[in-house]
Amino acid sequence: MGKILTSALLIATAASSVLTGCNASGCIENQSSLPLAGFYSSESEQGISLNTIEVYGVGAPGDSVLYPAGSTLSEVYLPFRSQNEQTSYCFHYTQESLDDDALNDTITFVYTSTPYFASEECGAMLTYHIRSMSHTYHLIDSVAIADSIITNTNLQRIKIFFRTNTSSNR
Repeated sequence: MGKILTSALLIATAASSVLTGCNASGCIENQSSLPLAGFYSSESEQGISLNTIEVYGVGAPGDSVLYPAGSTLSEVYLPFRSQNEQTSYCFHYTQESLDDDALNDTITFVYTSTPYFASEECGAMLTYHIRSMSHTYHLIDSVAIADSIITNTNLQRIKIFFRTNTSSNR
């Protein structure tokens, strides 16, 4: 009986070590639910990169710049405010012929946030459900929301289509 009890105890200890060893970090890396938006050409529907654009949050303290001009961007994270039901972003174009505040585009997202308990290690996280979206039409042609539920999964949920002139005859 003693050998059976000792064997069972060793098996339980080994199983416990294996199970806790699989979760060494204790929590998944990305704990924030951040909408990821990709940039696309409205003509070709292909991904594009922009380096003459800056993105900032409207109504954020000092309308803080999230992405300054000069960085080449093909996608951006657009964090939602957890205490609000609406967040807006301004897209300012710094190319010489477009560097005019009158040509800025704004995208506004209306959403609900729902807290959920992820795990003891991670604690609570938020998911967002985009209820509606609106935008201006200066250089942004359209915005597509592939999935209205924003979680901490690192996937592009939003596609921003910019007017681009890929033809030299226009």
